[in-house]
Amino acid sequence: MAHGIGKGLGEVICTHGIILGTERYEACLAFYRDVLELPVWFEKEGLCCLRFGDGYLMIETGGHAHEGRKSSAENPTMLRFNVKDVDSAADLLEARGVPVQRKSFDWGQVATFTDPDGNACELKDAEDPFFSRPGRTAERQ
Repeated sequence: MAHGIGKGLGEVICTHGIILGTERYEACLAFYRDVLELPVWFEKEGLCCLRFGDGYLMIETGGHAHEGRKSSAENPTMLRFNVKDVDSAADLLEARGVPVQRKSFDWGQVATFTDPDGNACELKDAEDPFFSRPGRTAERQ
């Protein structure tokens, strides 16, 4: 409890978001908006806010690009997209010109790809029970 609010921080957070600084702003915006089909929430000069599940992904200028995938030292974060069918979603990305690396593990399958700045992204099976929310099926996530 802080300053008499009477609630924990988790109770007062309204929206979660990720801000992604990019060097190749136009290319990254087109990638997330057009290739991955994240809907535009709003746009201002030098930034675009896209719907990202229950939160947002804000694409901004001011980042660093890298040819190929950035190392974990350059960017230790990976954007995860839980999908109904990893292979079908990976096929769709490949048909749109996005190279995808598929890997199978005893816990499931992933497909990794990068945005135009070299930031890592990954597809994961939404049916994974560890990522389901109480009262929601993967279809509604």
